[in-house]
Amino acid sequence: MTPVSSHSPHGQSPLRTVQVLGGGNAGSSAHVRSLTSGLVARGVRVTVCAPVEADRAYDFTGAGAEHVHVPRSSDPGSVAALRQACTNADLVHAHGLHASFRAVLALSGRRTPLIVTWHDRAHAEGARAQFLRVLERRVVKAATVVLGTTSALVDRARRTGARDARLAAVTLTGPRPATEEDPDRLRPKVRAELGATGRPLLMAVGSLDRHRGYDLLLDATRAWRRLDPVPLVVIAGEGPMRAELQRRIEDEGLPVRLVGRRDDVGELLAGADLALLPSSGESRDVLAQEALHARVPLVAVHAGGIPELVGDAAELVPAGDAEAFAEAVVRLLGDPARQESLREKGARQVATWPTEDETVAQVLSVYDELTQPRPLI
Repeated sequence: MTPVSSHSPHGQSPLRTVQVLGGGNAGSSAHVRSLTSGLVARGVRVTVCAPVEADRAYDFTGAGAEHVHVPRSSDPGSVAALRQACTNADLVHAHGLHASFRAVLALSGRRTPLIVTWHDRAHAEGARAQFLRVLERRVVKAATVVLGTTSALVDRARRTGARDARLAAVTLTGPRPATEEDPDRLRPKVRAELGATGRPLLMAVGSLDRHRGYDLLLDATRAWRRLDPVPLVVIAGEGPMRAELQRRIEDEGLPVRLVGRRDDVGELLAGADLALLPSSGESRDVLAQEALHARVPLVAVHAGGIPELVGDAAELVPAGDAEAFAEAVVRLLGDPARQESLREKGARQVATWPTEDETVAQVLSVYDELTQPRPLI
C-alpha cells in the first residue's frame, strides 16, 4: 500500500484536521475514536469537536486528540465555538447529518475543505422529515466530498446533489466485550442474570425509537409463545418508546424484557442464541456487525445497508413482515446445523470488512487529495 502524507500542502507542518461529531450515534462516535487513534499515530494533528459527554464515553483525548466541547444544538453559540475550533484547520471532517450542518454553518465564507461521512440515514416523520431533506441538500452541496458507509447512502448523496460521493471504508465499530473472561464461562452467568436459564435468549440492541422496528418485533414474539421452552427476548436500549413498549409487553403477556441502556452489550451478546435486527432503515448497524464478529446467528430485515454488510451470513426477511420474521426465528432455533453454518459464514464475512488500517489509509488518501497543491495549467 502506498504511504500517504500527513503533512500540510507545503510540507512545513503536520496536517491539522477537525473531526465534528453530534455525539448521539454510537457507531459514528466509535468510528471517530478509531480514526483519531490512527491519524494521530501517523503524525496528523486532530481536534475533535463534540459534546463533553462524548469525550467521556469515547476518550478522544486519550487517543491523542484535542477535544473542544461543542453542544449538539445548531444555535449561534455552538456554531461560533465550532468556527473558532476550525480556524487554521487544513480540512474539516464531519460525521452525521446534524454535525455536518453545523460544520457547513461554521465554515461559511471560508475555503476550508469539508468532508462529510454519512454513517446512517437520519429518521423522522411528517414536517421534520421534510426539514431533514432540506438539511441533506444543504450539506451535500456544500461538502467537498461525501463518504457514505453503504452504496445506498452514496447513491442518496448523489441524487441529493453531491459533487463527489464515494463509498467509505469503515471498520467494525461497536461494543466489544469489556472482559477477557472465557465466553463459555461468561455465557451461563449472562443468561442467569437476564432470566434466560434453560430457555433460548434472543438479543436486540438499539435506541427505543419508532424507526428501529420494535413494533414488528413485539408482533413477532406472539408466535414464539407456543414454543417450549418459550424464548426470552431482551432489548438493550433507551428512548421515547419505552413506556409504550412496556405497556404492550405487560398487556399482551409477551416474553420480552427491556433492560435499558447497557455498557456491556458485547457481553450480553456473548450469552445470546440469536441476535435480532427488526429495523428496516439501518445502514451499518452496530448489532449486525457485533453479532457476526461474536459468531451469534442473526435474523434481520432485508433493507437499507444490511444485505451489503452481512452478505449471506444472516437470515434476511422482507421489511414490515412480522410473520416472516417470526417464522425465520422459529426455523433457526430448531436448526442447529443452520446456526453453525451462519456462524462460519459470519466469520468469513467479517474477514472481508475493512481493517482499521485500511479505513485510516482511505481517509488519509482523501485528505491528501484535498490538501495537496494542484499544478498550474
